[in-house]
Amino acid sequence: MDMLAKLFKALNSDSSPWQLAYGFALGMVMGLTPILGLHSLLLLFSVLFFRVNVTGFLISWAAFSILTIPLSMMLSNLGEGLLLNENMQSFWTALYSSYFGQLSQFYHTLTLGSLLVSVIVFPFVLIGSKKLIEQYRQRFMQWVNQWRIVQFIKGTNFYQLYQAIGA
Repeated sequence: MDMLAKLFKALNSDSSPWQLAYGFALGMVMGLTPILGLHSLLLLFSVLFFRVNVTGFLISWAAFSILTIPLSMMLSNLGEGLLLNENMQSFWTALYSSYFGQLSQFYHTLTLGSLLVSVIVFPFVLIGSKKLIEQYRQRFMQWVNQWRIVQFIKGTNFYQLYQAIGA
């Protein structure tokens, strides 16, 4: 519940739509791929180093982690198909022989398949979420703020304290 409140606060804030969109897109990559790996460390570093909305990242990570459960077999089959491709056999052998290749864990079928899908889907999620954020701010933000439940929550002492501490 706290994360949803932070998400609505981020959507209603003056944060750039790109900051929020990058948070959602990077969270999608983190959610679709296995957590242990070099790519996960690079993603976390990117989120913490650049001005990316962390709340959007965490919510997207959780949502796409749930979505990955039914998709894991398809992603694993895709990775297996790439690893067993005869034309790429020398590439995979050279990659696995290198230190970077072993750290990257691209020899795992699920890691390779999910990372490939994430890279392909990334620009669509990035641009799509930016457009949705802009549409929300133009069309729905005033309407949502007029809801009685939102006005009630904003009128509580807890919300005012929450706003005062800048959370």
